[in-house]
Amino acid sequence: MNNALGQLQTAIRNALADAALNAGLAENRDELPEIMLEVPRDKLHGDLATNLAMQLTKIAKRNPRQIAEAIVEYIDKSRAFIESANIAGPGFINFRLNKSYLHPVIGDVLEQDGKYGSIETGKGQKIQVEFVSANPTGSLHLGHARGAAVGDALCNLLTFAGYEVTREYYINDAGNQVANLAKSIEARYRQALGEEAEMPEDGYYGEDIVGFARELAEREGNRLLSMPEDERFQYFRDYGLEKELDKIKRDLGRFGVHFDNWFSETSLYETGKVVAVLEALRAKGQVYDQEGAVWLASTQYGDDKDRVLVKNDGSYTYLTPDAAYHMDKYARGYDRLINIWGADHHGYIPRMKAAMAALGNDPDKLTVLIAQMVSLFQNGEKVKMSKRTGKAVTMEDLMDEVGVDAIRYFFTMRSMDSHLDFDMDLAVSTSNENPVFYVQYAHARICSIFRQAEEQNIALQSWKDAPLHRLSTEHEYDLLRKMGELPEVVEDAARNYAPHAIIRYVYELASLFHSYYRAERVITEDAEQSQARLQLLAALRIVIANCLAMVGVSAPERM
Repeated sequence: MNNALGQLQTAIRNALADAALNAGLAENRDELPEIMLEVPRDKLHGDLATNLAMQLTKIAKRNPRQIAEAIVEYIDKSRAFIESANIAGPGFINFRLNKSYLHPVIGDVLEQDGKYGSIETGKGQKIQVEFVSANPTGSLHLGHARGAAVGDALCNLLTFAGYEVTREYYINDAGNQVANLAKSIEARYRQALGEEAEMPEDGYYGEDIVGFARELAEREGNRLLSMPEDERFQYFRDYGLEKELDKIKRDLGRFGVHFDNWFSETSLYETGKVVAVLEALRAKGQVYDQEGAVWLASTQYGDDKDRVLVKNDGSYTYLTPDAAYHMDKYARGYDRLINIWGADHHGYIPRMKAAMAALGNDPDKLTVLIAQMVSLFQNGEKVKMSKRTGKAVTMEDLMDEVGVDAIRYFFTMRSMDSHLDFDMDLAVSTSNENPVFYVQYAHARICSIFRQAEEQNIALQSWKDAPLHRLSTEHEYDLLRKMGELPEVVEDAARNYAPHAIIRYVYELASLFHSYYRAERVITEDAEQSQARLQLLAALRIVIANCLAMVGVSAPERM
């Protein structure tokens, strides 16, 4: 890890390895286990600890406490900012470090600026993330909003970790739902022209459909009624899809979510890929015919039962075009594929993985993450209906009511596989109980301190010349230590597909800052101390902004 804390840990590991060899605990470095370092929960135990003595018992053939004593005797403390090394319990070694080891963290942050915390773990591997993918037949709802928030945050996180990420939206623009959309718009169009027209069974009754049809009637008059039926149906279908997709893109754009690819389900039929996937499965002996239907032998690949691909009336099940779509994804050469699906799709995962395995693709390359449902609460009561329309609350309603930052922060701050209760009153409050306000206010407060410094003509020096030795309080060390952890936090969060870990980290960082602000003055009569503290806050401001950017939340300068 190319940062001050990473370099320090490497130095300590090297010092421990040399001590073990010099003490005769192992014959060579290859014999040594991976040396683990961790931060003790209790600060009284020191800054870092290792269980190396316990790891060496089989090799050294001594009890762990004797091994620990030998390591402590031979370790070169001066090499790695070690002030003291003490043995605890059965053989843990606790290190207390010279806190000046933390000062280079400031240089790391200020030099890397917006890239601080980024790592190269991904090494340019290509990952495709498919998320939201709502049917283009109505407004995005709360489940889509959560998928959009966590999906986009995950993409940002993976990019920050060195992966090459492609965002994709799969447009479900084939099948009965889109046919019903076309029929619903035609019925509303006829009604707008003054005709009596019955809405189709399973039609769409949203106000947006009424508006689209009225707009069409005003623009086209009754011209469309003279078209041949097939041509008219296609016109309403294309018009409805365009209007609904424009609305979805507008809402997502307002939410700060943009896609690299919009992949049409219809294109799978037009390019023959649906037929191709069936032919490929049959060629591999993975399908069979029974009772007039075509079945995928998915139980061979861990599914709980075989699945129908073509029904006895010749129509496809949902699995068939979805398998064609995923076959296309694999063919595009991504190193990993990630889907974020809604809670109602959990049972669909085994059959999709089975279909990919049956096609000869590695099913482990596909990861499906489930975004659980969101419940809204206001005035202590569950909210189901929009005040504006009296119908289900949409993503647009929520953006109007509480704003994008609050939604994105709250929807990402819990693991996506856990149910989320969203308190709308808390989300709009300007109190420390509101976590997004609490974190954003930390950034704004730092900006305010720099405005005060500017008013007093205090300029920030180059960090290389700054008197960083004047940073000496426990609060300052806590902040430096926490800032130094960001690359490791990013690495862990990216490995576990866990953008909520970034929110947890930045909240803890903001909490440390607020405690520091209450305990210490930044700008004092002591010019050196003021300069050192301003350097600390300049770095801290960058770290908070970088974290908020990863989860798609703004870092305001004033609040």
